[in-house]
Amino acid sequence: MERAGHLPGLSADAVDWRTLTFRRGAETLDVAVPVLSEVQIAELATRVRANARTYLRSRTVTEIAATIDRAVARLLDRDDPWRRKAERLLPLVTGYDAEMVRLGLTGYLKTFRGPELRKFIAEDFANPAVLDDFQPVPKGGFARAFGPELLLHVWAGNVPGLPLWSLVSGLLVKAGTVGKLPSAEPLFAGWFAQILAEIDPELADCIAIVWWKGGDAAAEWAWLARADTVVAYGGNDALEAIRARVPITTRFLPYGHKISFGMVGRSALDAGKAGAVARQAAYDVARYDQQGCYSPQTFFVERGGRVSPREFAGYLAHELDALGSKFPRRPLSMGEAGSVASWRNAEETKGFADPSRALLGDPAGSWAVAYTDAADGLSPCGLNRTVTVVAVDRLADAVPGLAPYRAFLQTVGIAAAPEELFALAGALGTVGVTRLCALGRMTAPEAGWHHDGRFNLLDLVTMTEIEGSAERAADTFAPYTD
Repeated sequence: MERAGHLPGLSADAVDWRTLTFRRGAETLDVAVPVLSEVQIAELATRVRANARTYLRSRTVTEIAATIDRAVARLLDRDDPWRRKAERLLPLVTGYDAEMVRLGLTGYLKTFRGPELRKFIAEDFANPAVLDDFQPVPKGGFARAFGPELLLHVWAGNVPGLPLWSLVSGLLVKAGTVGKLPSAEPLFAGWFAQILAEIDPELADCIAIVWWKGGDAAAEWAWLARADTVVAYGGNDALEAIRARVPITTRFLPYGHKISFGMVGRSALDAGKAGAVARQAAYDVARYDQQGCYSPQTFFVERGGRVSPREFAGYLAHELDALGSKFPRRPLSMGEAGSVASWRNAEETKGFADPSRALLGDPAGSWAVAYTDAADGLSPCGLNRTVTVVAVDRLADAVPGLAPYRAFLQTVGIAAAPEELFALAGALGTVGVTRLCALGRMTAPEAGWHHDGRFNLLDLVTMTEIEGSAERAADTFAPYTD
């Protein structure tokens, strides 16, 4: 039995626990998640808020970042007991291939080392000291950034370690933090809090990692009513339901469903480059089986290169097949398998009516690539290593068809020459794309990236200003004034 969460000040014996059971093949893992009463929720919220006020506010952001760095270093050390536990249990809980989890964790965790945390802070604050004390501002006067005393995170999904991004962001703005565990992966956030407790117990007392069953309106309201700011991840319907319950005076930052895609220019389509580009594209598709918003569902491929778009689809299929051997796809739920089958059936039906279409991949296999010469726009795939390659005369031709999806667009992985990169970036930005990156990096955003075009830290803080008039007036009351 593995116990999830982190409940500073609450005795485990005083808490009710519910068991979530995870199975993979012959292996079974029971995870106990905490079910708190309204009284316990009130006590925990008050304690976290008070601890953050007295301890986090007394620490500099540099000191907090150093503590986070030490915790992340523990998780990067493959000999550390916490890292060994993560490598052993996360594949069982999530279903992902163990080697994919190992490599993915290492790449992801490096985003939170000390130098990268400085990038997080510098991206949002020209003068990071504004998080510690009042600092001069260009317009005159002084300003200081205050994080919320109680920041509630509602996490979703089963990508290992995903909660760490917002959890770290909250700590960097000195917010008392409460995180709601996703039932699909309820372990990592609690482990991180427990590692922090071993390094800096007082800082860990500013964090609570909790759980409540989705749809439990009473528990959800008990937390929403006490938070100063709520950051929530999930499907748009779930976020709309949360938004309806958040008090009007509470800041609400939702991160909902997004669609990402790739673009391959003719400059990347010669015999010496196309194979490597396809390999990078396939990795973006295969990593965590397209469960992240930044995973591609479509590739627009330009005609006119030495390798045609149809040939590129074949390259991509070959690379997905190779990755299927190296990193097997996780077992699918009945719903997921049904979605893949429905997508395949739809693509096959289109192919009967249009010979220019093709569907590559064994129906019993773990991947599929659909190809079309038609000017199809962006359309969702079946996920779980299914993807569409769309041939276009020019990459810019794909942009107008993206406009209806403005609210849902996020990442574009691109392989194109510099002039085309910047021209496309401008056009894509006008239709709502918020991130362009190299193929092979779609699922690994850089430290400090603007998630969905927003700020990781600035969105969390409130600025308190001392205007120049107050400073000048104060001078008239000084004891040295005649």
